[in-house]
Amino acid sequence: MIDEDGYFGEPVAAGYDESSAEMFAAEVVGPAVDLLAELAGGGRALELGVGTGRIALPLSARGVEVHGIDMSRAMVERLRAKPGGDAIGVTIGDFATAEVDGGFSLAYLVFNTISNLTTQDSQVDCFRNVAGHLEPGGRFVVEVGVPDLRRLPPGQNAVPFHVSEGRLGFDEYDVATQAMTSHHVRVKDGRTEYLAVPFRYVWPSELDLMARLAGMRLVHRWDSWTREPFTGESRQHVSVWEKPAD
Repeated sequence: MIDEDGYFGEPVAAGYDESSAEMFAAEVVGPAVDLLAELAGGGRALELGVGTGRIALPLSARGVEVHGIDMSRAMVERLRAKPGGDAIGVTIGDFATAEVDGGFSLAYLVFNTISNLTTQDSQVDCFRNVAGHLEPGGRFVVEVGVPDLRRLPPGQNAVPFHVSEGRLGFDEYDVATQAMTSHHVRVKDGRTEYLAVPFRYVWPSELDLMARLAGMRLVHRWDSWTREPFTGESRQHVSVWEKPAD
């Protein structure tokens, strides 16, 4: 942890939307919001890792009551400053354990955020926490990448994910522990900035087992928000688990 806001404190929050601008594009956000609004079915939605409101704000604008959980006060301040931000209730805390009053028909974790929980135990706790917040028949949605280990030749433990003038990003893997660190190097105004953020990558089948331990079952797994089939070549997935109705 860097400070009480974790790895998403003021230095990261200040430029988060700009550094992730491609994820705020209408063609990225729109399909996610369409599917989440459908799954909410008129009920309340709980976003784990609500951040600056990339998904929560347009989902709220669709008439869904959204409550978020986030550890970073700095990120939530950006959410609050945006139009409609005052309509999003937010609980500050660790989304693996933080509790929110009331029941929800939908909970969701997007943009690889499940991997911010860096131990298997905390990921299991997250599923159990979600199950405790969902109403019977409620759904839990996770969007996360498939571990990219096929790109690791023998003896190599790092894979670049962004290479451009002024910016370098690469993921470093420990395949024995499923630990991963994303390294971010930026050159701005002649100064070099460096940030390393730890993650824990997780397999689809492992997530299914976590769901079962929490009393939920898989009902859908797609390649993306537009519901293309998930295949052996998929590099990410959108999965939906359901809490039994009885």
